[in-house]
Amino acid sequence: MRNLLLVAAVALSTTGCGIIYKQPIYQGNLIREDAVAKLQVGQSKQQVTALLGTPSVPDPFHAQRWDYTSTERVNRLGRTDVKNFVVYFENDVVTRWEGDYFPANDKALAQQTVRQFGRNLPKDKKKKGGR
Repeated sequence: MRNLLLVAAVALSTTGCGIIYKQPIYQGNLIREDAVAKLQVGQSKQQVTALLGTPSVPDPFHAQRWDYTSTERVNRLGRTDVKNFVVYFENDVVTRWEGDYFPANDKALAQQTVRQFGRNLPKDKKKKGGR
């Protein structure tokens, strides 16, 4: 009984101080810096979709505003960084954009993910023997 209480006390004391591992979480749109550089006033919604992808939060009440929201939580304390990049349209044509995003995270995240979790693609069985 004494050992069980000791284990419970240690478990409870370590949960509050950030010692326990927390999985890094990335959600939303990772916007590339070169894609934002290619944005121009006067582009159509289709051109913006080709550059940035579909918006994170389609708002039926504000069809002339597209929000690209992304979050990342990488530290042990569980703090989440939230970035919101907004593109404004008038008559389905870009008028302006503002906000912030994670500019270089797409490349760094791709390299980090392979190192953390390994490659997710199955090996091609047909490539044996140089075929």
